[in-house]
Parts: sequence; structure tokens; C-alpha cells
Amino acid sequence: RHQQECPGQLSFGTRFERVIRSEGRIIGVEGRLNEQTIRVEAKVVVGADGPFSPVREAFGVPYALHRYHESYLIAMLESPRAFDEAQYYVGRKTILGLFPAAGHKAYAFYMVASNALEGLKARGVKALQREWREIAPEYSPMFESLQDWSQTAYMGTGRVKAKTWVVDGGVLIGDAAHGMNPHASQGRMQAMVDATCLASVLADCFAKGDWSVTALKRFEETRRKQVTMLQQLADEEVFFWNTGNPVLGWLRDRVFATMDHNPRLKYQVLMATAGLRETSPFGWIDRMQAAGFLPDPRANQLPVHE
Repeated sequence: RHQQECPGQLSFGTRFERVIRSEGRIIGVEGRLNEQTIRVEAKVVVGADGPFSPVREAFGVPYALHRYHESYLIAMLESPRAFDEAQYYVGRKTILGLFPAAGHKAYAFYMVASNALEGLKARGVKALQREWREIAPEYSPMFESLQDWSQTAYMGTGRVKAKTWVVDGGVLIGDAAHGMNPHASQGRMQAMVDATCLASVLADCFAKGDWSVTALKRFEETRRKQVTMLQQLADEEVFFWNTGNPVLGWLRDRVFATMDHNPRLKYQVLMATAGLRETSPFGWIDRMQAAGFLPDPRANQLPVHE
């Protein structure tokens, strides 16, 4: 309805420059498109421009950015045969994931130290193929399809915690507000949930003609609890999954083995990684049961999803 009343447009290639303020409130943005300055006035400005958000800086919102010690090299590989089942390998400071893509392609990601990318490239593609073959020799033909670094990309990892997500006339969503480690499998999903929730809040703002921080705050109040839980869950997974400590690795592997035979705990984790719960999937007793230190008489009782 609002699109019909106030038709808009997409301006691809526009570079954000600054927000426009009036009497302390944000009323629009200025940007550069084809060497021309464009000015857009708006009731609300939404910053969805990633963990290093220039919009967040322009809003003047304080934030904390934590960079993880490990990041990921990603690649698109060719499989000589049908590849339709994801593979995930976790070892001592080692993670390799292979996921089916369109056709006979596979999406691969490989954990590397955040400061080690140049050294990895210096050793060459063949050295990387050897590392992958040591982990998953059955997929050697697939790894041979990696011929050049142009087939790869680097994905840095970090956690963003913005002090607030809303200001008068402005909102932050997605990684600009709450970036998280990809172990949570929720970065893009939570940005979409943000958008859905914000749409409801903005409908009320339109109805009332109120774009103040007070009116917009309901968005943050609704979303922050779940996002905080997912950030904490991702950090726990980083601690155990990425470890080179043999004791922590033993605990991690023990949990994986227990979860394979515990539908209840597996379902709770699945609900969290699917974005369907706001609380941690494990309480303290659950953690002891997942590690195999306590029996779980409810192991085969699936929780009711409300």
C-alpha cells in the first residue's frame, strides 16, 4: 500500500556519504551515483550495510567489533559425479565443509587462521588440494577442479554488538547491528527476521506518524534477546569446534557422538540454528547429558514446538 502511495526506485551502485538531519532527527541520506550527488528524504533510514557499516558510523551509534582468530576460504568446485549430501569435517583446528550446489557443483569452505591467507596462497593451489585430500580422500577428483585462486573468496569473521539499533529516524538491521560468527548459521536469516519484524513496527509508525526512537525501539526490544542468544551460542561453538586443545576436542567429539543418539537434544539445537527459539538450546543439565556424563531419560521425547 505504501509503495503505491509513494512509489520508489532502486539506485544500484550508489555510495552512501552522509545522513541528513533536521532538529536532531535523521530525515534522509546523501550519496554518490555516477559522480553525481543524490539526496533522498525519508521518514526512516535503515542501515543494512554490514559489519563495517558507514550508516552506523553516521548515526553515531557506539559498537564493539570482535574479530575471530579463524576465518574461511570459500570455493565453488566441480564434482565428476552427483553430489547431493553435505559433508562436514571437524578436527584439531581444522574444519572443511562441502555442500551441494546447482548441477554437479559443490560449495566448499575451509577454516584458516585469519592472518594466514597470504601464506596459504604462497604455498599454491596444489598444496591446498593436498590438505583437503588428507581430510577427505574420497573427494580428491572434486578437489582437482580447483585450479586457480580466482575460484576462491575469503570470508572474514567477526561479532558486532551495537549499543543501540535505533535512533530518531534511523534503524540498524543485520550485521550492522549484530554480526555473528557463521557457526550460528543465522547471519542472513536473522537479517531477514529483522526485516520482517521492522516491517510490522514501521506499519505502526506510518499509522501514528511517529518516527521517534521511542516508536522504533519496539523493533530492538523484540529482536535483541534472540540475537544475543545466537551470538553466545556461536561463540561457544567457536570455542569447541575451532579448538586445537585435545581435551576440548575430546569433549566436542563426545558431544557429537551423544547427539547422534539423542533426538531431544538434537531437535533443540536444530530449532536454535533454524532461528525458532529465543533461549539457549542447552541448560546445564542438558550440557552434562550432551557430554555423556549424565543419562537422559527423555532422550527420545521430542519437545513441542509452539
